[in-house]
Amino acid sequence: MNRLLDIGISLLALLVFFPFLLAIFFLGLADTGSPIFQQIRVGQNQRPFTLIKFRTMQRKTLSVATHLVDPQAVTPIGHFLRRSKLDELPQLWNVLKGEMSLVGPRPCLFSQEELIRERERLGVFAVRPGITGLAQIRGIDMSTPQLLAETDAEMLATLGVREYFQYLWWTALGKGSGDRVKNKNYKT
Repeated sequence: MNRLLDIGISLLALLVFFPFLLAIFFLGLADTGSPIFQQIRVGQNQRPFTLIKFRTMQRKTLSVATHLVDPQAVTPIGHFLRRSKLDELPQLWNVLKGEMSLVGPRPCLFSQEELIRERERLGVFAVRPGITGLAQIRGIDMSTPQLLAETDAEMLATLGVREYFQYLWWTALGKGSGDRVKNKNYKT
């Protein structure tokens, strides 16, 4: 059932947001010269997949968890895209391809070993990763791996159609903050 919802809502969203996607793409060209960001992430059953987003950071930024990134790496347009969550729109393509769901645990990097262990222990990798979910609504990010994995497992244990639409609705209303750049002591 959720897969059918994912496909229908993603197709509709891509059609509705197509003008915004184009505008953001061209703004990104002016901002960084490379508006699309691709990164290998951990997917369902720990299979790798290529996540796509709009680029919000300088091109030479290290490929690490967001909370470990130098705050100065985020571009001016990137700040807006991250706050508004518009940087996530290209992930609708990941959803259509079946690599992600609209609602599920946020996909992590393979280097986030503690989070992977916790999610593995709790069975979180049995489902597709999502664009949003309970952890994002609650403002829990990847800097607290055990809490994040526990929240993901809690979401999966109670996720039905009603909760699916609630998480989407709360995300659209701007509830939660997701992964934040917060490394004040960044060093290269």
